[in-house]
Amino acid sequence: MPSSGRRVGFVLAAVLVVVLAVGVTVEAVTLSGRPAAGAPGSGTVRLIALNDLHGNLEPPAGSSGRVSDDAGAQVEAGGAAFLAAHVAALRAQVPASVVLSTGDNVGASPLASALFRDEPTVEVLERIGVAASAAGNHEFDEGITELRRLQRGGCHPADGCRFTPSYDGASFPVLSANVTEGRQPALAASTVVEAGGARIGVIGATLSELPDLVSPDGIRGLEVGDEVAAVDAASRELTARGVRAQVLLLHQGDEATGDGGPDACAIEPGGPGSRIAAAVSADVDAVFSAHTHQQYTCSATDPAGNPRPFVQGLSFGRLLSVVDLALTGDGDVDRGATTARNEVVTRDVTPDPAVADVVDRAVAQSRPLAERPVGTVAGPLLRAAAPTGLSPLGTVIADAQLDASRGDGAQLALTNPGGVRADLVPGAGGRVTYGQAYTVQPFGNILQTMTLTGAQLRAVLDQQFTVDDGPTVLQSSSNLRYTVVAGNRVGDISIGGVPVTDDGRYRVATNNFLSAGGDGFDTFTAGTELVGGPVDLDAFVAYLGANPGLAAPSTDRIVRR
Repeated sequence: MPSSGRRVGFVLAAVLVVVLAVGVTVEAVTLSGRPAAGAPGSGTVRLIALNDLHGNLEPPAGSSGRVSDDAGAQVEAGGAAFLAAHVAALRAQVPASVVLSTGDNVGASPLASALFRDEPTVEVLERIGVAASAAGNHEFDEGITELRRLQRGGCHPADGCRFTPSYDGASFPVLSANVTEGRQPALAASTVVEAGGARIGVIGATLSELPDLVSPDGIRGLEVGDEVAAVDAASRELTARGVRAQVLLLHQGDEATGDGGPDACAIEPGGPGSRIAAAVSADVDAVFSAHTHQQYTCSATDPAGNPRPFVQGLSFGRLLSVVDLALTGDGDVDRGATTARNEVVTRDVTPDPAVADVVDRAVAQSRPLAERPVGTVAGPLLRAAAPTGLSPLGTVIADAQLDASRGDGAQLALTNPGGVRADLVPGAGGRVTYGQAYTVQPFGNILQTMTLTGAQLRAVLDQQFTVDDGPTVLQSSSNLRYTVVAGNRVGDISIGGVPVTDDGRYRVATNNFLSAGGDGFDTFTAGTELVGGPVDLDAFVAYLGANPGLAAPSTDRIVRR
């Protein structure tokens, strides 16, 4: 499939060219939210993709359940049964349609899915009609053996089959071109799906930073290679088989600037998703991205100088990314007639009854545990960061982890912001349930207390601004205060009002993900006198129970000068 044979032009509206810092050209697009040039033609194959569902079967709550539309208004969105209804409507418009996922279908899931090892989510994806999925980082949370069980079937070796009497696995392949095991592919690199008589090659890729995002047990025995090299190899193999239309499911993305709605291209310059989307083989016709939980509809220029869609649809099933591939008679893609957009999964449609049945069963079976009250709070505790980088909910969790680790000598606590998965929005009278707490802290990480020198603690805090995806501000317990001076260097540090010295020794509580160097914080691996503690969720639940009417703490523990 030589690129010189491509018909190019990729239909966009209101195009603005932005040159990124790494030399990647991305075109910003503003679409109406409907197909750009009327109804798709008979030669169109519609690709409908979701990303980062994370087992959110019920409509997500708080800010996690809202979307900014093209007009800037906040719209309630998400929920698996509503998602399925929107997918069905989109498929009805174009007979030749393919449903895809860009990864993180499971992991960090609410209790209704996680309690059953995410088997309800797999069933929902099957009922929606997903034909292929990329492997995201969270697909590896429980290791490659569990990922293969979810795909191939069989009861969990410890829990058995708790959701249904048997579990037959996913009807769709989970793809990753760049993850290997003993120099052999750990998962399939690609698959070919047929729609309307056309063959579409689908390639999957997992972000190369996977080792920084998953505990060592999750990727034991696996190696993660460069995304571009692996995708190019998979693309060549598809081309050799005569598959001319190719798309990439890339579990990596860019950060949005906060400007625009689902069909804007307001992204930070030089993002990793843009870099990969522009660098992979010119034979790839569209790139669906994920991981960063952002919304954008962009166009990346391929190595042959031709544009192709580069899109992402937030997370938790709130948006669907729709690319209408215009195919030529020989099965190639006419990019000049290809369109892309994001569709809001509104809740003003009739929910899909078959998917609603799965969700209702999962919710009902998890209800006795989910509805158990664990405490009260004075008002919502939000995970959105203040200008300091701290969030009210993140600081409460850090305080809870310090409280749970006092018996191991902990003097302060630090936790990763990515471990805080949802706002904590109480019910009547400020009531908080176990299910709500689980949605906030779903990973089941083990708390660990270690000794760091003052110099090492300073190095950890400095790393907040130097890790690859930084700045990543660690959520800190209320007794830790420090300044950040010019150049994003940490200045004075105090614990409980006492200045930290470089040669002092301090007991620091964190979770096993960070203690193993997760999120790029490898200084934690130098800690000594490591002692294990409780599960982070148990610590959070105990803290809520011990502090009724808990109010949102201050987020001014970090001072910039």
